[in-house]
Amino acid sequence: MLPSRMTLSELQIGETGVIADVVGSDNVAARLLEMGLLPGETIEVIGRAPMGDPTEYSVVGYRISLRKVESARVQVDKAS
Repeated sequence: MLPSRMTLSELQIGETGVIADVVGSDNVAARLLEMGLLPGETIEVIGRAPMGDPTEYSVVGYRISLRKVESARVQVDKAS
């Protein structure tokens, strides 16, 4: 069965995915890659702010908070 491709912003709290791609070639995409959001890395949704933005993730041994507009640029394969 093929993995379910979605954006990072679509994962729910407690769900895990494997990063497939960071969309774009601008400064935001470069910053996301520099922060460790690299293809092949596992990422988990830890929690969301009360209004739903930003969202906290766990990746490569640390926690990171991203706004929806940033996390929507990260393509993930949902872990089963």
